[in-house]
Amino acid sequence: MITAPDLIPAFKDYHVFDWRSVEKVIEFQPRVRSANPVEEEQQRLKPLLSVEKMPLQPLVDPQGALEPFYAALFSTERKDAGAITRILHYGDSPTTADLITADVRSLFQKDFGDAGHGFALPAKPWAWYAHRGLEIKGSGWKIEPANVAELKDGLFGLGAVSFRGGAGAQSRILLADPTHSEIEVSYLSQPQGGSFVLLADGHPLEVVDSESPVVTPSFKKFPLPAGAREIQIARVTGSVRIYGLRFAKQTPGVEYNSLGVNGAYISILARMVDERHWGEQLQHHHPHLVIINYGTNESAYANFVDTAFEGELRRTIARIRKAVPQAAILVMAPMDRGQKMDNGSIGTVPALPRLVATQQRVAAELGCAFFNTFEAMGGPGTMGRWYQTEPRLVGADFIHPMPNGARIVGNLLYKSLQEGYRRHKLRIAREKFATIKGFTSTPAN
Repeated sequence: MITAPDLIPAFKDYHVFDWRSVEKVIEFQPRVRSANPVEEEQQRLKPLLSVEKMPLQPLVDPQGALEPFYAALFSTERKDAGAITRILHYGDSPTTADLITADVRSLFQKDFGDAGHGFALPAKPWAWYAHRGLEIKGSGWKIEPANVAELKDGLFGLGAVSFRGGAGAQSRILLADPTHSEIEVSYLSQPQGGSFVLLADGHPLEVVDSESPVVTPSFKKFPLPAGAREIQIARVTGSVRIYGLRFAKQTPGVEYNSLGVNGAYISILARMVDERHWGEQLQHHHPHLVIINYGTNESAYANFVDTAFEGELRRTIARIRKAVPQAAILVMAPMDRGQKMDNGSIGTVPALPRLVATQQRVAAELGCAFFNTFEAMGGPGTMGRWYQTEPRLVGADFIHPMPNGARIVGNLLYKSLQEGYRRHKLRIAREKFATIKGFTSTPAN
């Protein structure tokens, strides 16, 4: 039966065995064992990329835009009284789950001290919204991100998301770290505003009344009882509008605020939030560094990239400069965004490199620093390579990183900021020693 297709022409299409393979079977040689079988298997599986082995992507900062940030960080490192370095990181969907930002926060706080978790929304606008170290639950709220809100008044707080609620609305946040010493609630005071109660471990801290003759953003701080883990917003009366909670520690360190909005693009800061209102939020939080991290969503729309993106980025930077002129600004390029190509491979969406080039040029022209995330992670085709690793570093949409992929990006950003800070300290040291008579300094490598 096996030989029939070779002998009978009518059965020529039913071959089940290739006789030419017999020679190979007879001459079979056992596989030579590797001297390093574990390393060979790791290579076959394409293991997680090592952050330590990835080349440093220097920050582009020829005008020293980050000097105010480095100065604040230096004071924090010295543990000067009240020296808290505050960073606001605005971004799109990865940051809604505290991806990338959680890793950068952890690294900063490990090296410079922990000044608290920072700002978080009081409930989940999206099922995947999360902050590392917090467990967030809420119900009864009318949740409106600025980019999809029914209200078009632009009053969306620091995080660009508004929470309106009445009787029955509530929030509950569990803190993994019980050493926070202070909490601040951000809300809108307005005519006929209602009230709510803030509780710590079930004990009321204070009734917060949002009644006011004028519409204005408000903030209230409360000391937290030692060891407090559960924070609640409850007992809402009337109508209230809340923006978020900020968790702090009164100790020198870094406060890294993750401010991601799902589906966000640069226009959310350029137009969708009210300039005066957002400016008041920025002024209150007094950031030393503001990171503008958009571009992933825009890159799918080539016409927007080529005609509108630059203007919206310039408008956003102008708003930040007007509100907090003392803050440093870092434009952070998006990660690679993959798409299936005609040949079946996974390539980069065509408009993304143009968008990154625009970001770098605008940052230079407006005196901002720039971090090229796209090139730092590997440049064109990176998402294709990351998708093929085992375990995968990016999801099947070739857009959203898995936690290990986000960790790589966070580490790359932190390494670049650390290198810039190291150079800042070397320059300060040279200037200091140059005042010593007879001392001759040489430029740092």
